[in-house]
Amino acid sequence: MPAREHHRIFRIGWLRAAVLGANDGIVSTASLIAGVAAAQSSHAAILAAGLAGLVAGSLSMAAGEYVSVRSQADTEAADLRLEMRALRGNAAQELQELADIYVGRGLTPELAGQVARQLTRHDALDAHAREELGISAHSRARPVQAAIASACSFASGAALPMLISVFAPLPGLIAVVMAGSVACLGLLGALAARVGGAPMGWASLRVMLLGALAIAVTAGVGALFGVAV
Repeated sequence: MPAREHHRIFRIGWLRAAVLGANDGIVSTASLIAGVAAAQSSHAAILAAGLAGLVAGSLSMAAGEYVSVRSQADTEAADLRLEMRALRGNAAQELQELADIYVGRGLTPELAGQVARQLTRHDALDAHAREELGISAHSRARPVQAAIASACSFASGAALPMLISVFAPLPGLIAVVMAGSVACLGLLGALAARVGGAPMGWASLRVMLLGALAIAVTAGVGALFGVAV
């Protein structure tokens, strides 16, 4: 018996928010710590700045993700209400629209009509939402899930450079934080690619290079102006 396929598309709702949150948590917190350290701040000030960045970033990510995905959910809901009214007011035309979609995908008009009628009897709104609007169960917007995933992943990502800075000696703190954070970014990129079924090597390298650039630029700004940024 052939092995059953394990599709990953159902993970897209939480995977995007989780990866974005963790990546942002590592990069922004490591950049903040590096910038403050480059401004010749004390170890206590560096840790305080990192902790403040962790808390503020987690709340900001949750709020931003919720508002963004809530807008998507509202748009989907409005389109579904519009489609429901169309189904109630002009069922014959909607049935023909569904059949035309299947004809455009290669079915004969007769078979397309049979499929459209069968799906309409089963769940007309679901069929039209999927075929006309591209809205399906695994891709529906879930604001609360996205907000929680973003906040938790940001906090988890931000905790990594924070832990490194706690134990790193002040003279070499920037280099240690930068190296440790870039390594964490590489692992995150590889893990995200693995979960999503993408090649891990390029994903890991891409995240590491971009993260290292962001941290280095922020540390340079701190050193240049001599202030906590």
